[in-house]
Amino acid sequence: MESVIRPWSELEQSYDGTILLGNGASIAVSSRFAYRSLLECVRQRESLAEDARRLFDFFETEDFELILRIVWQASNVNKSLRIEDARTREAYLSIRECLIQAVRDVHPEHHEVSRQLPCIYDFLKRFDTVISLNYDLIVYWTMTYGLDKNDHHRFKDCFLARGVFAEDWQRLRALYGDEQSNTLVFYPHGSLVLCRNRIEHEHKIHIRGAGLLESILERWQSEEVVPLFVSEGTYKQKVNSIQNSFYLSTVYREVLVEPRESLVILGWGMGEHDIHLLKRMAGTGIQRVAVSVFRRDHAYCNRASQLIKDNLGQDVRIDFFDSESPGCWNKPPENQ
Repeated sequence: MESVIRPWSELEQSYDGTILLGNGASIAVSSRFAYRSLLECVRQRESLAEDARRLFDFFETEDFELILRIVWQASNVNKSLRIEDARTREAYLSIRECLIQAVRDVHPEHHEVSRQLPCIYDFLKRFDTVISLNYDLIVYWTMTYGLDKNDHHRFKDCFLARGVFAEDWQRLRALYGDEQSNTLVFYPHGSLVLCRNRIEHEHKIHIRGAGLLESILERWQSEEVVPLFVSEGTYKQKVNSIQNSFYLSTVYREVLVEPRESLVILGWGMGEHDIHLLKRMAGTGIQRVAVSVFRRDHAYCNRASQLIKDNLGQDVRIDFFDSESPGCWNKPPENQ
């Protein structure tokens, strides 16, 4: 029996809690995000030096951020101890430049997606929690778009004025000033806007608007920071990376296990390497889940239904909705 796939407008009144965004949401905004992995992009360009390739093989990972951080730390240790080691530094520079070029290749500029931000803003602001598995800037640009609207709704990523994450992030659910509603935003796999410095302190890069992407890449080139995001990897590799970050582990330990009645899943393929996120939400009180479906893929419906029931419980109600229906994500409502 085929699953019923409904327009988003028929479900939206029942779902205002948590939304989980996968890579399909970013691909809907720009087809440039439809790549296998950042490492695959670099391999196609054949720009990665032999030493750098050996590091990916040795650590058995495709995660650029992990390898960049390991070599950056080794280079800084050598520098602090005045150990001459040009080979380590050359490997670091090679990996860094390849990562920067890969991000430039796949990430659209602000002006290329800006027309879609109003629809995304109106779609996301109905939720009290946004959990984005994507490291790109789409959600961040949506948040900054909202700062200029002055419609008494506020998106908060729980990073304070100096770019430091609020350990008591729960207090930010309270309404401040003229806020009438708010949405908290989290990145379980990190984001381009997040970075670490030499002593492993994590913070957010603060620049609004069109120049943010280039500013982030300039910060990486400055050698003051390395990015904080988990771009690829197996389940075990991702969990290890999460445990090695205060911010990521806080999201994993605290945000994912918050009590919630409903969950919307948009653009997430539910690959085996990410199912640990669904497992973390078991026991949080989820009673209903709405899952986006692209181009009426009934095989995906069957697989998603089984995974959700296996991980969240057999009694959870599951609704499917068309990811391209009016009012969903970056699609204008019917009355526009």
